[in-house]
Amino acid sequence: MFPWSGYLRRTSGNLRSIIEFIRSVNPDVMGLIEVDDGSYRSSRQNQAEQIARELGHYHTYRCKYAERSFAHRVPVVNKQGNAFLSRDSISGERFHYFTAGAKRLVIELELEDVTVFLVHLALSFRIRHHQLEELYGLVKESRKPAVVAGDFNAFWGDREVNLFMAASGLISANPSGTPSFPSWTPTRQLDFILHSPDVESQRFWMPAVTYSDHLPLVWDFQLRA
Repeated sequence: MFPWSGYLRRTSGNLRSIIEFIRSVNPDVMGLIEVDDGSYRSSRQNQAEQIARELGHYHTYRCKYAERSFAHRVPVVNKQGNAFLSRDSISGERFHYFTAGAKRLVIELELEDVTVFLVHLALSFRIRHHQLEELYGLVKESRKPAVVAGDFNAFWGDREVNLFMAASGLISANPSGTPSFPSWTPTRQLDFILHSPDVESQRFWMPAVTYSDHLPLVWDFQLRA
């Protein structure tokens, strides 16, 4: 096996199964991490756009690498990004980039009553903490209750994000710390959904599907009266 050989495999084979799975969950809002914007891996198709079209949803997408970064100039790599899909039209999105790390994108989606931030943090422990500091600033600027979700790459465990949660006042939707990675035998909690106290968690679960190396996080919530 060559290192990173899995990264070069085509990703279009599972797309139909992924779409049908999403249809069965029937989400109002969905965040996607590492979708392909049109490399040979996805048969030159934007996967976020394909999924949105099949479901009748709106979508917003952006490459996860900063425009002037080295990664943004590398073929295949520069087609990897993050996306939001929404049942309702999207008009309040903003794109932020951390000052450090390869994976820098933060998508901010402002909904009627809540603001959602989608992140994919760095592999480096030191850089992750710099990114969390900047993410704290974005959350504190939000005028609405906040939700922060995504792949935190917290290889040192949930203690990595405890300080961020304490500073921001956010709460984990997964209080038991159920692991999400790898999807076939989960042993690590790398993925998080964190939310403001004004947002009431109703149900959180991780369907046992292996369309990705991470389990999907599904969360039902409502705003407190």
